[in-house]
Amino acid sequence: MWALLHPPYTAWHLSYVLIGASLAPRVSVVRLVATLLAFFLAVGISAHALDELRGRPLQTSIPAGVLWTAAAIGLLGAVALGIAGVFVIGPWLLPFIALGVFFVFAYNLELLRGRVHGDFWFALSWGAFPVLTAYFAQTGRLSIGALAAAAAGYALSYAQRMLSTPARLLRRRSRSVAGVLTLNDGSSVELDRSALLGPLERALAALSWGVVALSLGLITSRLL
Repeated sequence: MWALLHPPYTAWHLSYVLIGASLAPRVSVVRLVATLLAFFLAVGISAHALDELRGRPLQTSIPAGVLWTAAAIGLLGAVALGIAGVFVIGPWLLPFIALGVFFVFAYNLELLRGRVHGDFWFALSWGAFPVLTAYFAQTGRLSIGALAAAAAGYALSYAQRMLSTPARLLRRRSRSVAGVLTLNDGSSVELDRSALLGPLERALAALSWGVVALSLGLITSRLL
């Protein structure tokens, strides 16, 4: 079950919640905790459970019934927190809740013939969307600053996708890799699976802890 949560990526995307909330003029700890919990349930649990149902990318042996139950409980919990927030923030929170539900199902189950499962939708739903939602949960409005930060979240998530797609191909679907890189001076470098995969994984690791550290620095500076 721990593998299903995919901790590095879950922490990475929850960091966008912290970044969005830290942009608010005043940060409500209660609203921040509720938003973090809602995204943890929706992304960390429900989205990953549905994604595992679609082709077993994490290669777990968790029964399908358990995955469906986890997905349903996670999403219902996130929606319940969102509905509770409507009574505090206002009805304009409802479109954010609806979009979140749509992203979880459409992206992870590859609905609409997979049209919502591409690079653009990944960056929008797991990068830009948490930033905007967290800011709106704090303020009840949007701002130019929040939109700029959401664009940054989009760009970082897009970069994540560009690195993780070939990394997954090498890690999960390739049996062997062989090749030679010929340099301008005539020398050559042998290319194998580890030579290609290593830089991708190191870049992903650096980005994951870097974004988490940035978000913690921003929210800590606002709260302490």
